[in-house]
Amino acid sequence: MLYVVTGPPGAGKSSWTRAHAGARDIVIDLDLMALAMAGPGADHHAHAPELLRVVHRARQAALYEAEKVLDTTDVYVIHTMPQAKARARYQRLGARIIVVDPGEAIVRQRVKDMRQPAMDAVVTRWYSQYRKGGSRPVTRQSSRQW
Repeated sequence: MLYVVTGPPGAGKSSWTRAHAGARDIVIDLDLMALAMAGPGADHHAHAPELLRVVHRARQAALYEAEKVLDTTDVYVIHTMPQAKARARYQRLGARIIVVDPGEAIVRQRVKDMRQPAMDAVVTRWYSQYRKGGSRPVTRQSSRQW
């Protein structure tokens, strides 16, 4: 089964995934991939554009390979704001969408306390798109409407 875990920055997507994924499952987490590919001492969430370009391509390659084992392995993809093309791909794969959102006030406080100031703009964009219906559920099994 493919699980797509989405939500604003600071919502707890990685924590939710750690609580649900098993040791033999595949977890595709952009932040963890970036941290693994960055040099020593790199920030956990502030990534240079050059690194992000490489990591985005690596995430696509990982997802492509993970698609081949969905019948035997659970795959968790953490994807903050999947665009229409990604949502369509997830739909074709029969993904279960998990929206992690403890509420805007909590998310903003977490971002203020633990993230770079630039992340606040991403939070604003996520909630703006979510409220406008910019994200749509791709399966009936969504934990919350996209």
